[in-house]
Amino acid sequence: MSKRVAFLGLGHMGGPMAANLVRAGYEVLAYDPVPAAQEQARTDGARVVDTAKQAAAEADCVITMLPNGRVVLDVYDEVLPAAKPGTLFIDCSTIDVADAKTASERAVAAGHRALDAPVSGGVAGAAAGTLTFMVGGEAADFADGLPLLEVMGGKVVHCGGAGVGQAAKICNNMLLGISMIGLSEAIVLGEKLGLTHEKFFDVVSTASGQSWALTSYCPVPGPVPTSPANNDYRPGFATALMNKDLGLAANALAANGVDGQIGLLAAAIYDRFNQDEAGKDFSAIVTDIRKRSGGENTRA
Repeated sequence: MSKRVAFLGLGHMGGPMAANLVRAGYEVLAYDPVPAAQEQARTDGARVVDTAKQAAAEADCVITMLPNGRVVLDVYDEVLPAAKPGTLFIDCSTIDVADAKTASERAVAAGHRALDAPVSGGVAGAAAGTLTFMVGGEAADFADGLPLLEVMGGKVVHCGGAGVGQAAKICNNMLLGISMIGLSEAIVLGEKLGLTHEKFFDVVSTASGQSWALTSYCPVPGPVPTSPANNDYRPGFATALMNKDLGLAANALAANGVDGQIGLLAAAIYDRFNQDEAGKDFSAIVTDIRKRSGGENTRA
């Protein structure tokens, strides 16, 4: 794999990911329409170019980190004709499985190669280079893209063919959303019954109810000092993003005939919460459950 990489989409996730590639010795041709993102990329050592097409034309690998599937497909339509034959396209966005498969098909039809490689780990993981990548695509293309992904991530898993990386991401985040709602309901019930947050944590963190949502991302202040709950629920992983991912999961459940009642309910709960608290960390759902349960009866 060449040391010249195009990176399209330099937001909260893409910007730090591109910066890690620069630090690893890659020449990064960066594009984002937002001036602040461009300036940060320059500060990080990337070469900012004027258009996505220009970035793709000069690179041997094109990485995208974009907001949704429609944008991914629009960008692919723009840049695929400009890219050199055999360019490896790696899409790290979280999008619908059907859109991921379409993006891959369009890349291959244009004479290129493609991987879908959504991530888990949030902004902190992007900055630290410790993301988990869930990758779909051909084995040979995965092998070519692996050195790049290992720069940006701490764990890289080849999940299967085109679109299967997105499938893994959607399934994981559906389970995370369900877990956080269940944990938050249990915490609020404990508050009502006189159980302090510390005692709840002491028991459940080593009992059968243990979960990552509790031990790494506890939704109330105190037990896990690094969790967003200790910083007024600043994300982290924003409610708007969880809402998006659960919406993708709900679409996938319906499209594949899965009786996913809890997944659909979780999607509805976060959709409601997102109306007012899109910018809060998704763990702030505990505050909404508490409010709907009769008020601020917390027991720290």
